[in-house]
Amino acid sequence: MRKVSFAEFGGPDVLQLVDAEEPHAGPGRIRIAVRAAGVNPVDWRVREGQVLGAHPVELPSGVGLDAAGVVDEVGEGVTGVEVGDRVFGEGADTYADFAVLGAWARMPEGLTFEEAAGYPSVVETALRVMREVGVRPGQTLLVSGASGGVGSAVLQIARERGVTVIGTAGAANQEYLRDLGAVATTYGEGWVERVRRHGEVHAALDLAGSGVIRELVELTGSPERVVSIADLGAPEFDVRFSDVAGSVPAALAEAVDLISRGKLHIPVEKSYSLAEAASAHIDSQAGHTRGRRVLVI
Repeated sequence: MRKVSFAEFGGPDVLQLVDAEEPHAGPGRIRIAVRAAGVNPVDWRVREGQVLGAHPVELPSGVGLDAAGVVDEVGEGVTGVEVGDRVFGEGADTYADFAVLGAWARMPEGLTFEEAAGYPSVVETALRVMREVGVRPGQTLLVSGASGGVGSAVLQIARERGVTVIGTAGAANQEYLRDLGAVATTYGEGWVERVRRHGEVHAALDLAGSGVIRELVELTGSPERVVSIADLGAPEFDVRFSDVAGSVPAALAEAVDLISRGKLHIPVEKSYSLAEAASAHIDSQAGHTRGRRVLVI
């Protein structure tokens, strides 16, 4: 089968499309014929060799956590799913023709494989950081880097929970943030004062890693009210860096519920082939994403 792999840490050029042995579903796992794989910032962070405790790497390594596809093997002890089912979920080495998933759910009606591949890690991360930052209904949450996948999910989940969101993004994504229910403002010079005009900020999330931790602490009044998923230097400011996943099955169940009720939709900004994985990483690292990027197999 085809698989995207890297034998050394480095830039996008270390990614290679290789022939590899097919994986198989062990106990408690399923294997899918991958139809689409999500492209997440953690993918290129791991490729670069960044120290991420939740994702230890042995070289050579495959790439990818999220995928959607058709079940073609069911491991021992697995119930509630059959060969031929359309599922989306999280596993390992999902930039490939076949991948083993450890957490999955049936795809909601009307969702394409391309769309479904963009949800698993994004929704888990959004739910986790909202829980960790402790934001409550009636409060205001500031989201730095709000137009990407996790930001798109946070904005919609927060709206459903009665949380007001102020989102920062580039000028081209202001209307997008407003469509998702956020109070939108641009980043860049003067952004802190622009945020202050909208009132008290009770909690903040750093989703872009753009060097704004100090300002987020200033705006919220405490490092305990800030969580980052993108700035490895956050602990220097006593701010939590969140990289250890919570319950992916629970997150998938909530995603299915929200999507089925029309409360969550994350658009696919661009699709790539397996051979274009390096280009997908370059675009992901450049930021300014509106929604998700996926590989179509």
